[in-house]
Amino acid sequence: MLIATVTGLFTKFKGTVESTNGANFEDSRAEISIETNSVYTNETYRDDHLRSPEFFDAEKFPNITFSSTSLIKTKNENHFLLSGNLTIKGITKEVKLTAIYGGSVEDNGQLKAGFEVTGTISRKAFDLTYNPLMEAGGMVVSENVDILANIELVKA
Repeated sequence: MLIATVTGLFTKFKGTVESTNGANFEDSRAEISIETNSVYTNETYRDDHLRSPEFFDAEKFPNITFSSTSLIKTKNENHFLLSGNLTIKGITKEVKLTAIYGGSVEDNGQLKAGFEVTGTISRKAFDLTYNPLMEAGGMVVSENVDILANIELVKA
């Protein structure tokens, strides 16, 4: 109802990142698939509504996908501009996200790297248009959705 922020997450997803230049990451390619049925907001009624045709239509569109097209280092240390194609409900749009490199560490013989990816998308651009008006005339759901992904990569 635009008076409080509702957070949620997806509990089932998979992805790969490929890089030919080690820790440089600028040549990296990322592919991510998220199961829409795994949406979780800690409220069963809301989760079921998000899975319905009014939102993700999880039965017809079981996955949200992201395929990167570029990762460019910015002037800010450890910051990158991540561009790619995001597909929700069969609609693909180019999105630009910020990726902040948290560093790398070797742990038990495995090289790991951490990133925080953030951005904002318009839900209406992906035909997520449900938004009845409240009796007082205000919107129930914001047009913009903030994205936050904390990612740990493990070198295979």
